[in-house]
Amino acid sequence: METDKKLNPTIIIILGATGDLTWRKLIPAIYNLYLDKWIPDHFAVIGISHKDITVDDFKKRLHEGVNKFSRRGKAKASEWNSFEKYLNYHKAEFNVAGTYTAIEKQIQKFEKEWKVSANRIFYLAVPPNSFDEIALKIGSSGLAKNKLLSRIVIEKPFGYDLVSAKHLNDLLHTIFDEGQIYRIDHYLGKETVQNILAFRFANAMFEPIWNRIYIDSVQISVAEQLGVENRGNYYETAGALRDMIQNHLLQLLCLIAMEPPVSFEADEVRNRKVDVLNAARKIRPEEVHKYAVRGQYGAGWIQGKKVVGYRKEPDVNKDSSKETFAALKLFIDNWRWQGVPFYLRTGKRLNETLSVITIQFRPVPHQSFPSEATGNWQPNRLVLYIQPHMGIRMRFQAKRPGLKMNLYPVDMQFNYDDTYTSGTPEAYETLLLDIMEGDSTLFMRADQVEAAWKILMPVINSWEANPSVNFPNYESGMQGPEDAEALIAKDGHSWSVIPPEKSE
Repeated sequence: METDKKLNPTIIIILGATGDLTWRKLIPAIYNLYLDKWIPDHFAVIGISHKDITVDDFKKRLHEGVNKFSRRGKAKASEWNSFEKYLNYHKAEFNVAGTYTAIEKQIQKFEKEWKVSANRIFYLAVPPNSFDEIALKIGSSGLAKNKLLSRIVIEKPFGYDLVSAKHLNDLLHTIFDEGQIYRIDHYLGKETVQNILAFRFANAMFEPIWNRIYIDSVQISVAEQLGVENRGNYYETAGALRDMIQNHLLQLLCLIAMEPPVSFEADEVRNRKVDVLNAARKIRPEEVHKYAVRGQYGAGWIQGKKVVGYRKEPDVNKDSSKETFAALKLFIDNWRWQGVPFYLRTGKRLNETLSVITIQFRPVPHQSFPSEATGNWQPNRLVLYIQPHMGIRMRFQAKRPGLKMNLYPVDMQFNYDDTYTSGTPEAYETLLLDIMEGDSTLFMRADQVEAAWKILMPVINSWEANPSVNFPNYESGMQGPEDAEALIAKDGHSWSVIPPEKSE
């Protein structure tokens, strides 16, 4: 694939270059961009970490990561040998001023060799407690003084709560303009998530019915069979609400509920997303139990294998009250969505791994068919599959062949694998290219992050003030706690996932 856009010379400085994120996601993504000819002619990666390894050891480990995690599989020797010349490594501590002096010298060396100034992308692939210090050191060293060329990338979680998110935003704004800050949420780089925008705003048939008059409810589910694996320390401070709903699920909510943008300029799209979050009905502290449900997995079975409960996982408190499942009911108080419930749920150690959005339409206003014809009637639904299956399914009623009028639900389906033969880019490929191009459409703005935290703070505060007394409350391999079913059942709904059809 040839790019038709000439990128500026670019240097990506990865702080935390020997960590899992770099190994599993960043370098495989950059390598695929290189193979697809999206990397500029003048390009370099400078890896920074405290680990005492050689440049060759660094390249060898990254090669192993590409072989294991790249969507293309193992790298061809000739292609990797050509790519690895872009990789550089420096052992250094993040809290030492000399580290940033060394980075500046390395950048100047490249720019002198290339005879041109380069974009400087500072990617913080580090734990959140290092964000402040690294950002301040980048600022005090003068590395970011050229605001047109300097960008900083911050991984989630962006803050621990509203106060810490505001603090981090304020700190970053003392060094960088908002347009230089890329708060990355890899969900927004997924092909199927971006396709929501195309589906909604490139097809005239859906917009007239995309409102409270025709839509009964919306469900957004992100289910995982995996447990917390080796992330016990992180999960004990985060939990499902912070880890998934504050960013991933609320981002999906914005894409479903936003008004049509006037253009696809970054700020225009992000303005419409912020409008959705600002319109979310505030949950009063005394009503949290009516709108939010939490759960924690116990022991159970996943794909025929016995697994332990959350409290038995490594680095987890044996009496932990941290939630591994969270469900919310939200309302968007505006003209388009007034009265339509949005149900969000996410959890670990559930019965399947599936990210899906289900839009259920209201029943027809008058049922003219005889009762015996509608025994198999089901609501019209539009289902958007995000991962691991990618596609769109529409369920509607049709007459079943025969001499009598019998209605039966049928599906129309679009499946990525059946329609497209070329490989689908990974989320980080899309997002890294956008960062290099200076396109912030798919990245969260400061006000968007803070608006998301405002929605969740009543729930977070209530749950932390009142630890659950019945954890664990769902077995691994189940659909989640009974309370989650009750949350939606009292509105006359049920959690609905139409399984995707398998490609032949």
